[in-house]
Amino acid sequence: MRIGILGPIGSGKSTLAKMLADYYRYPLLEEPVEKNPYLPYFYEDKETFALLSQNAFYSALFLLMWKTKDLPHVICDSTLYSNLVFAEMLRLEGFMSATEVALTYAIADAHLKRLPDLDMQVVLMRPKDELFRYVRKRGRTIEKGQEDYLNFHYDNYYDVLNRIFKNYKVDKNKVLFLELDDINDPKEFERVRLKIETAHKLAMKKK
Repeated sequence: MRIGILGPIGSGKSTLAKMLADYYRYPLLEEPVEKNPYLPYFYEDKETFALLSQNAFYSALFLLMWKTKDLPHVICDSTLYSNLVFAEMLRLEGFMSATEVALTYAIADAHLKRLPDLDMQVVLMRPKDELFRYVRKRGRTIEKGQEDYLNFHYDNYYDVLNRIFKNYKVDKNKVLFLELDDINDPKEFERVRLKIETAHKLAMKKK
């Protein structure tokens, strides 16, 4: 089972991915963005660091996915499609030019075909007020004062992601949009796990 977890900032991707990896005892591919040296510079000056940071995030994630491409089982707390969502929204906000985003897509076009498809793309869904609450709760210094950026991100994430899925012809049977409650509640985790497992089995039958 090769699963990718997507969702807007603060939706619980990393938490759910770790819980699934622990439950199934599968390798966990952790998004390298948080430890990337470009991240604080991006939040301080998006106009200067948008393209550089997105390429850095994409390159680091691609390398991890390349190293795990032959594993039969892996849980990824991000996918390359998620990086494209961020690039597209940075264009919409005016932080990246059309030329810069076109370059980002060209890089993605060349590299996505070199990786095996994930079995499932699990997209986490939460109301905007909950997303803001989770971001405040985790208290990352670099996310303070980013309300306008986050507000735009939350308002546009799912529409942009759907367009990218359509553009790359991602099989709808391999995409699960999943509303999430308190994932630390054992009953909620079991509900979510069974939803993912059922969707995965159906997707594999339709291969």
